[in-house]
Amino acid sequence: MRICITNDDSIHGEGLLILANWAKKLGEVTIVAPKEQQSGKSHSIEFHHGFTVEKVSHPSGVEAYTVDSTPADCVRIALLALKKPFDLLLSGINCGYNLGREIIYSGTVGAALEATVHGVKSIALSTGFDTFSAAEQYLDDLWHFFQEHRLLEKGDAWNVNFPEETDGKILITRQGGPFYSDDFVWKDNKVYASGKCVWPESDDMQYDTNAVLSGMHISVTPICNDRTDEKAFSLLKQNK
Repeated sequence: MRICITNDDSIHGEGLLILANWAKKLGEVTIVAPKEQQSGKSHSIEFHHGFTVEKVSHPSGVEAYTVDSTPADCVRIALLALKKPFDLLLSGINCGYNLGREIIYSGTVGAALEATVHGVKSIALSTGFDTFSAAEQYLDDLWHFFQEHRLLEKGDAWNVNFPEETDGKILITRQGGPFYSDDFVWKDNKVYASGKCVWPESDDMQYDTNAVLSGMHISVTPICNDRTDEKAFSLLKQNK
């Protein structure tokens, strides 16, 4: 298997190193990651300027490149500029959960969705801000779960979140509702965002937010690029 790994925490990300070292057991690994921190860049790309792509040494020992742009652009560079044929794109392990509605801002998830645009299956992986230990511990179990349930045959992109403390149970979930929001503070004639959790606690384990934050379970959510409002579409079709 030929695996491309990227992230939004930069080539220096601790989670990237953990993921690359683990993925070597699955096949041939290549890292194409942002040169600098790119959190919150979502699915954004650059098309006004050229890219600096540099081959670098990485502690994992795998072939690695940096790109001076977003995670989605890293995927585009890997597939369309370096022209490397990949079977799977792994994005992460992100420092910070990507749960609920806030995944729309995630560069980690944006990279995973960009891979599917080009016909490559993908998995985005995230955990909390304080430790990667649980995520690292359960990577083998997660991969076994994907193989046992043939998830990559059933969906193109998957969003995985590891609680920092987990019971190890893996649940198929759906995207939850509000998770994170911002207050804004004025200082020296500038406005600064101050993040806060707005998750309404619940024990409904079908949602990724609740599975991870209430249940301490590992959530696995199928995601896609289709932005169609299916409810509105169905209503309009019925009125024809």
